[in-house]
Amino acid sequence: MAGRIRDEDVALVKEKARLDEVVSQYVTLRPAGGGSEKGLCPFHDEKSPSFNVTQSRGFYYCFGCQASGDVITFVQAMEGLGFGEAVERLADKYGVRLRYEESTGGTAPRRDPHQRMRLIEANRAAAAFYVEQLSSSTDAVAGRRFLAERGFGREVADRFTIGFAPRSGEALLSHLTAKGFRSDEIVAAGLAGQGDHGAYDRFRGRLLWPIRDLSGEVVGFGARRLFDDDRIEAKYLNTPETSLYKKSTVLYGLDRARRAIGHGMQAVIVEGYTDVMACHESGVETAVATCGTAFGDEHARILRRLLADHDEFRGEVIFTFDGDAAGQRAAIKAFEGDQQFVAQTYVAVEPEGRDPAELRLAEGDAAVRELIARRVPLYRFVLRNVVDRYDLDRADHRVNAMREAARLVSSVRDRSKVDAFARELSGMVGLDVDEVSREVRKAASFGGRSQRGRTRPTDPNGAPRDQAAAPVPDVREPRFFDEREALKAVLQFPHLVGEAGADVDVHDFTHPWLAAVWAAVEAETWQSVGVPGWTSRVLAHVDEPAARAAATSLAVQPLHLQGDPGPSVVGALLARLQEVSTVRRVETLRSRLQRTNPIEQVSEYNRLFGELLALEAHRRALRDRALGGT
Repeated sequence: MAGRIRDEDVALVKEKARLDEVVSQYVTLRPAGGGSEKGLCPFHDEKSPSFNVTQSRGFYYCFGCQASGDVITFVQAMEGLGFGEAVERLADKYGVRLRYEESTGGTAPRRDPHQRMRLIEANRAAAAFYVEQLSSSTDAVAGRRFLAERGFGREVADRFTIGFAPRSGEALLSHLTAKGFRSDEIVAAGLAGQGDHGAYDRFRGRLLWPIRDLSGEVVGFGARRLFDDDRIEAKYLNTPETSLYKKSTVLYGLDRARRAIGHGMQAVIVEGYTDVMACHESGVETAVATCGTAFGDEHARILRRLLADHDEFRGEVIFTFDGDAAGQRAAIKAFEGDQQFVAQTYVAVEPEGRDPAELRLAEGDAAVRELIARRVPLYRFVLRNVVDRYDLDRADHRVNAMREAARLVSSVRDRSKVDAFARELSGMVGLDVDEVSREVRKAASFGGRSQRGRTRPTDPNGAPRDQAAAPVPDVREPRFFDEREALKAVLQFPHLVGEAGADVDVHDFTHPWLAAVWAAVEAETWQSVGVPGWTSRVLAHVDEPAARAAATSLAVQPLHLQGDPGPSVVGALLARLQEVSTVRRVETLRSRLQRTNPIEQVSEYNRLFGELLALEAHRRALRDRALGGT
């Protein structure tokens, strides 16, 4: 065995392997100011990004879970590797030749890499072997025909590095053995099985799709049955669980789609390898598929990191399902896990039940793009499927439909969505919304949620939901932080506001008291800023006692800054206020756009889309101003 890796080689690996580039393979990063970038932490679940990467210092830090380190510790944590294995993996990827110190103090060439690298190299060699077999083997004619019949020519097969496993039971085994791999390594990689008479090729006479991790390394394969005499009846066969391949944490096509997912804030979940190919070839480059398992929590966590899925930047997750009963069951399962995402979840189902590969073959690339564009909210699709099982012309069926759908609605963990779903269900079944809401609450109670200590259902503020007017929320809540800071700056440092205050509007405030304070600011002309007693005159315009008390408090509370601010900081605080307000407007407009059919309402869809683009550009400009001042 080789000894310790030389310190100078470790330093060279750190220099060559940029931290931001490596982290970006797992997490979508966005500028955070001060030369840093941030995203959702890959080490714990969170709704807002607290994971910061500073390339200039070569370190990352999470303000949520306090995880920290450099590029090597990041790879160790993400891949479950030891220090030496992580260095070796990065060295292999970035072309650094490592030297090892022997116990005598001399140096020796790399002779025995750790097992993980050997398994990666075995999979890499197997993928190249399978690709060569697809183009040269006589038996592979069946595989080439399979692809051609589905509209995938040689160039497409090469782009996706599709291969063919020879029908012989030891062709790959012999090939890899000749390359220096031991039988136990080939078995450990999942490329061979171990029988009574020795090892044998796991995949035989099948078309193969390489499954890659986020860094692009092959960790497994998906194999499609081609021949009737194949002794394994399963249409698809996947690599078994290995130290590299965990089906609950891999998504086919994610290595190709990750940048498009982060840039477009959209992920499309399809059901098969050919569906991924069809989507990508049609221009839907955000498509991925699970590998022999249902979409689960780990898959959702991976996509959330790539989507930068949090409250300010909500993306889209679009599921495609077959229109049959199995597809509807899959939609219900996805709906039950919908609350894993902050992103809006949708479903795209082709009316005739065709999957993206079949649709592309029959109608071309544009039809696949239109399928995704016609997506509908997932909850609406699921509730509609439940309701459609009943004859709504009959009163008893309407009640039964409501009761079954109410159980689904009550299962949603995000309580903020329940009322909206209940209203939607009310319209579907034609029953009063109060009656539907009562049934949802009843279903939740039977589902085991404790109702002790409550006489009536309450909203997040603790007030009865059937109360005529909701109470005013506590102005000190974190969600009003930006509004409070902006008003502090204006009340305490009005001479620094300048032109930055001209674009602020009362609608930028969501708390009624804070909105009233800003209305008072607008009532007192900016020309009188330099006149003594300006703040007192502003407060005189506030009629509501509680709002006046809040304003008085803001006039004396210190800003969350070190030292007094300058004009740029005050401008940044106001820009941040407007940015958050613009995010709300973007969400409202995006919601309208999503409810607009791009096929049947072309002009309206294009108008809304143009407005959305302009509003997004305005939001980005405000973000730049906010970051520039802070």
